[in-house]
Amino acid sequence: MLLLATIGLMLLVGSEELLMIFIGLELTGLSLYVMTAFDKSDVRSAEAGLKYFLFGSTASAFTLFGISFIYGMSGTTGLAAIGQKLTPGPLQPLLAVGIVMTLIGFAFKIAAAPFHLWAPDAYQGAPVPSAAFIASGSKVASFVVLGKIVFIGFAPVKGSADWHAMIAGWSPVLAALAALSILVGNLVALAQTNVRRLLAYSAVAHAGYTLLGIVAGGRDGFSATLFYTTVYAMTLVGAFGVVGLVRRQTGGDDFSNFSGLWTRSPLLAGCMAIFMLSLAGIPPLAGFFGKFYLFSAALRVSGDHGLLWLVALALFGSLISLYYYLIVLKVIFVDETATDTLAVKADLLSRTSLTLLALLVLFLGTTPQILAARIIASLP
Repeated sequence: MLLLATIGLMLLVGSEELLMIFIGLELTGLSLYVMTAFDKSDVRSAEAGLKYFLFGSTASAFTLFGISFIYGMSGTTGLAAIGQKLTPGPLQPLLAVGIVMTLIGFAFKIAAAPFHLWAPDAYQGAPVPSAAFIASGSKVASFVVLGKIVFIGFAPVKGSADWHAMIAGWSPVLAALAALSILVGNLVALAQTNVRRLLAYSAVAHAGYTLLGIVAGGRDGFSATLFYTTVYAMTLVGAFGVVGLVRRQTGGDDFSNFSGLWTRSPLLAGCMAIFMLSLAGIPPLAGFFGKFYLFSAALRVSGDHGLLWLVALALFGSLISLYYYLIVLKVIFVDETATDTLAVKADLLSRTSLTLLALLVLFLGTTPQILAARIIASLP
């Protein structure tokens, strides 16, 4: 299943043809549905797999229907050819419907609100390795292919999301998805008491942040999106690694299972602190530079700061997120350990992997140009 999903992701990022992209989406999706429901000993795993499958199949139907409209209006499914056939100006109704339906399918893949309802159950119910793969590899590939579709295929009908000059196109649609994702993800995460559900709702908010780069457009915007989603994937894999070890030892992943983790395993507590603070955007970690890169790209996109409203909303969301990430750290470092709680033990491979991921997050925060320069050089 993992290999099939990986092949699907490779098809996604390597294709510039809508039907091949759809085949990659389906191959990845079907594999991830099975991986989500893989834990036969936990009824929540089966429930999560079923919800993921139902929402995913609906989203796939939207995507395919949207592609059919785009094919009908352009006469081709190649992204470059579609970009040549479409013309700037007022959107034709059928073309607008096709673009919106296609974007809805990808909004599901990146867990953008209001198409995020599968994410909390999938993140919490799936086996921890499956949840980490869904949250990292699937997200990166989805943002790559979404960027290619809008920048190559839909480039002539971008429109504008500037607050003083809204123009119909895919840009205002993605801006609305980004704004809603930032608000819903951060506000609902405040009420969570389970670490995996908290990471799921924070993933909704991070999808909103990452969309800022695509809305901004250009090499700077897309490179900022790729940098941020790559760093976010590394950080989340590390966070899920800590969650998996704690769950294996304590039998759960609620806040209570993390109480006093600092006294039970200083290494895991330190790694989790780095991952949480990076997700919150605290310097000098990679998450801080990723957000700075995204926000600055969105501000520079026009001379009159037309996306200032979206950047301000993202800054407000980041401020909210700092609270619930610090709640996790409070549980780990401040709350007392239950007397009957055993030390969390990790084998050498787990300790080494988590330490390397934490160091990588710190390294990319202090020297981000190493990754950013490679990403910019790879863009046309």
